[in-house]
Order: sequence, then C-alpha cells, then structure tokens
Amino acid sequence: MSDEAEDAGDTFGVGIGVTETELRVVVRVPSEIDSGWTDPESFQGMVEEVLWERLDREETLRTVASSTEPGETAMLGTVTLRPDGTVVDSSLAAP
Repeated sequence: MSDEAEDAGDTFGVGIGVTETELRVVVRVPSEIDSGWTDPESFQGMVEEVLWERLDREETLRTVASSTEPGETAMLGTVTLRPDGTVVDSSLAAP
C-alpha cells in the first residue's frame, strides 16, 4: 500500500442492529484494511466514539428503535479513520 493510501485511512460502515431485545452498534469493516489495525476492539471502539461525538445517542437510538424492524440494521453512514485514531472523514446522519 502506498503512503498516500495509508494516509487516507480506512472507511468503516456504521449502523445500529436491532433485535427483539437490544440495539447494537454494528461496524462494517472493509475487506482490505491497513495493517496498522492490530486489535479489532480498538477500531470498533474508535468508530463508536466518533459516532456518539457526532450524533445524539438517545435521539438516534430512540429513532432506530421506533423505525427499524428486528433483524434489520439502520445504517448511519461511514467513518474514515487512521490506525492512530485520526478521523479523516465521516458521513454520519441520524435515520
């Protein structure tokens, strides 16, 4: 991977998965990911942190719960991060 591609970061899809009993943040990982990501929990936690910095947690979860059927995932957009935690871009929006 070139330095330019590495600087661009990796783009993760972000959504809220709905079951009968819970709402869960879902992070979709690109098929090719920077080798700097050594811990899946690390990038998932970073993505979730960016999500709740940009969207109101309570309002977003309430909207998803009332408009999304169990078994479905409400996609909220994407977050592009570098392994060092730098947010390159995000396109998050409440449903």
